[in-house]
Amino acid sequence: MSTHTGRKNSNNAFIRFTKHFFLLAFVILVFIIMIAAVKRQDFRTCAQTSFCRRNRAYADKAASSPYNVIEDTIKIEDGVISGELINSKNKIYFIFEIHLLINNVVRIRVNEKSPLKPRYDRVKDWSLIQEPIITLEYTENTVKDGFTSISFGIDRNHKVIIHHAPFRVELLDNDLPVITFNDRGFFNIEHLRKKDDPVNSQPDKLVIQSDDSADLISEEIQENIKEKQEDGSWEETFNGKKDSKPNGPESIGLDISFPGFGHVYGIPEHATSFSLKETRGGQGAYDEPYRLYNLDVFEYELDNPMALYGSIPFMMAHRKGASVAVLWLNSAETWIDVVKSKEDKHGLSSFLNFGKTTPISTHTHWFSESGIIDVFAFLGPTTSDIFKQYGSLTGFTALPQSFAIGYHQCRWNYLNQLDVAEVDAGFDKHDIPYDVIWLDIEHTDNKKYLTWDKTKFTDPEKMQRDIGRKGRKMVTIVDPHFKKDDNYYVYKEAKDLDILTKDNNDQVYDGWCWPGNSVWTDWTNPKAQDWWAKKFAFDQYKESTEFLFIWNDMNEPSVFTGPEITMHKDVIHYEGWEHRNIHNLFGMAYHAATAQGLINRTIPHRRPFVLSRAFFVGSQRFGAIWTGDNSVSWDHLAISSPMLLTIGISGLPFSGVRWYQTGAFQPFFRAHAHIDTKRREPWLFGEPHTSYIRDAIRQRYILLPFWYTLFQEASTDGMPIIRPMFVIFPNEEETFSMEDQYFVGNSLLVKPITSQGQTSTEIYFSRNEVFYDYYTFKKVKGSGKVKVIAPINKIPVFLRGGSIIPRRQRFRRSSLSMRSDPFTLLVALDKKGEATGSLYLDDGETYEYQKGHFIHRKFNFTSRKLLSTSFIDGQIIDKENNYIKSNQDLRVERIIIVGIDRAPKKIIGYYNDLTDDKKELEFSSGGTNYIGINIEEISKDVVIIRDPKLFISKDWTIEFVN
Repeated sequence: MSTHTGRKNSNNAFIRFTKHFFLLAFVILVFIIMIAAVKRQDFRTCAQTSFCRRNRAYADKAASSPYNVIEDTIKIEDGVISGELINSKNKIYFIFEIHLLINNVVRIRVNEKSPLKPRYDRVKDWSLIQEPIITLEYTENTVKDGFTSISFGIDRNHKVIIHHAPFRVELLDNDLPVITFNDRGFFNIEHLRKKDDPVNSQPDKLVIQSDDSADLISEEIQENIKEKQEDGSWEETFNGKKDSKPNGPESIGLDISFPGFGHVYGIPEHATSFSLKETRGGQGAYDEPYRLYNLDVFEYELDNPMALYGSIPFMMAHRKGASVAVLWLNSAETWIDVVKSKEDKHGLSSFLNFGKTTPISTHTHWFSESGIIDVFAFLGPTTSDIFKQYGSLTGFTALPQSFAIGYHQCRWNYLNQLDVAEVDAGFDKHDIPYDVIWLDIEHTDNKKYLTWDKTKFTDPEKMQRDIGRKGRKMVTIVDPHFKKDDNYYVYKEAKDLDILTKDNNDQVYDGWCWPGNSVWTDWTNPKAQDWWAKKFAFDQYKESTEFLFIWNDMNEPSVFTGPEITMHKDVIHYEGWEHRNIHNLFGMAYHAATAQGLINRTIPHRRPFVLSRAFFVGSQRFGAIWTGDNSVSWDHLAISSPMLLTIGISGLPFSGVRWYQTGAFQPFFRAHAHIDTKRREPWLFGEPHTSYIRDAIRQRYILLPFWYTLFQEASTDGMPIIRPMFVIFPNEEETFSMEDQYFVGNSLLVKPITSQGQTSTEIYFSRNEVFYDYYTFKKVKGSGKVKVIAPINKIPVFLRGGSIIPRRQRFRRSSLSMRSDPFTLLVALDKKGEATGSLYLDDGETYEYQKGHFIHRKFNFTSRKLLSTSFIDGQIIDKENNYIKSNQDLRVERIIIVGIDRAPKKIIGYYNDLTDDKKELEFSSGGTNYIGINIEEISKDVVIIRDPKLFISKDWTIEFVN
């Protein structure tokens, strides 16, 4: 007996040793992979993706679309045009609906009429915040002669024309086509079929153009194409990983053209140019389509349309006088081809003032692996209209807690509790403000999330409260995979609730990630959403506090042993849907549940902060994202601007990368370092670099009131926080492809320095505007492209004339410490001597602002008068816990007016309800620096009003007397 027990214990010890050995070997292997550059062979190309090959082949051969409207099925009722389509080649029927929505939006939906089983149509439930509202403002024009025409909108200046044979849809603005669907005949739906059905087992036949007529391809050619197309239709293998494809081919495709639009933008995330390049011919074109498929791509390649961490199938087109956009609402793997042509089939030249120049049109081809066609068209006509139209459907960005827009200090990994305390103290010692310190995966107990390594972090609650007393916060990483260990309570609960994803044999799906053998919860299951949100209660996430917030990484999802380092497509989710249908929204579903957990953990609720790496349509409602695992290189710094601009115009403005001077002027400001790098806390760089970093971070804090105001604007009307040049100057063609400079709001022009050793740069200044150096207030001489000196101690930033920017100029240790500080108003006058701006304030934590508990001021300088008035007329001030009443003593301590044409003899100020109590104010002209950066020269056309003794929440006027 004793011998048997000893042998058993010996065997168990050997098994444990072997298990740990292979686990260690695996971790080392993963680490080697992660620190190497991206391995392109780990990720599929279009040629290695059967549905991409098929749809591209369809586009190459198709010249006449076989999809026709059955005219006697057309109905127009309550703003919806509906009917049936038939594929004339295989006699398969489809249903279509065109919804005329409020605010100049059109929705097109196409599905099989009688599919063998339902096609996935749940994306709308995740991405849309409400059922889109249909307009009744329309007029039927005709339903005959081969087309159906309807005018819609209040002024009936928009029109939808449905061509019956073949099916084609045109959207017009003032009788000019702006978007056309199936203009090139690429519309294609692979109907669901039985594998053994001799009639329907093959992909749909193709047609080619021959003597101006569409004929069936010859038997021999048809067989060759059939063989090429069938490869991968029912089963596909990549790098030894098999995809079983039980439903066979089920892809959808549609071409969308933008006549007269030479530039298109959007479809993040790609490390590519802001104005999208062509993918099938053209100067500098890619040889691959843009791919949307959330993937973990470490140190990704630049200038490449390969898929990255997030996917937003939104595209905007812009030309002089018009902007339009489309949203392809599909969460399956999607590819987009982009081509441009000089053509004038719609006779646009004379209408668009192109003269003898033929306008450039952009044609796109969208195809997804599964689902239905569900496309929104946003008709603008301006970019700001589109941002509001898009946000009204998918939700505006969530207003974050105010600390979230401060500076974040992050590393993989801070070693232990003492290390955290020393880093925190280091910021105080070197007078550098910061708001958040982050802990990566090493803080956990053996990579088990929602736990602590108690050897390294002996008292996590005390650690959080110590930094919390300074107004600071902590973020811990919580990934979506769970260690497969019955002693791990999170895994065991998920298993017992039966909310884990299953493989195609109905067994719990497992794979490898940071903890080793891991499982993934099915975040599309409502039960899983509810369970996960409860895990962030303080009695569930042990030793967490109200000072702790969350980082969701690896949520593409990343599966080290999966195909393309992600989940197998035939994994089964809630209600039997395959992973292929929901892949791109998986990370967002996890992000949503985490954010809800942070909201629920306190009463009254406080706003969450959750950073996510994966994202999709609607992610803006749940928190911030970042551009993933870039490398510390000048090239990656340069690409950060077009990437963030692209993400911002696609409805997700709270984003950022890992830099100091550039990061200080991006929405999300975090420094992060890989585990194998040297420590990078700001003071370790040594002088003068530590001072440069300190100055960059301080500039961020000076402008926090301005940034917070921009976030409030984004949360109500969808405007990006950093804005492309063409958004500010929509009729200046020089700006249409500009990506290396941008605006923060409408007021600050920023040009990051992205080359080593660079001490000057060229900046484009609009010919119709006046600009001032942000640091010296000197007026910029010249317009167009102007050479600007850019020393290492500053990033080029310029004030746009006509702007009023609120600032707080006292240096504190964190944003919370600044809440009672007075304000400086920076007024930059335009050529007319005018300027406008605003300031939004609330408690920065709760949802009390939704009850009207906020301060929102509008500033206007005109006729040599500066007025402060309420942004909202008749704002209610209730008796309990009103933000205005509790902050009545917030005051303006300084007003700086830049670009004044002549110094006043005196300046008087008064409250608008006390006009008899006018006071003469103290002021000076030029020569003094009040910015916080050591710059010697200040422009002389500056007037500085000191301590006007005016409260920020009241209506007041300041007059310049000649």
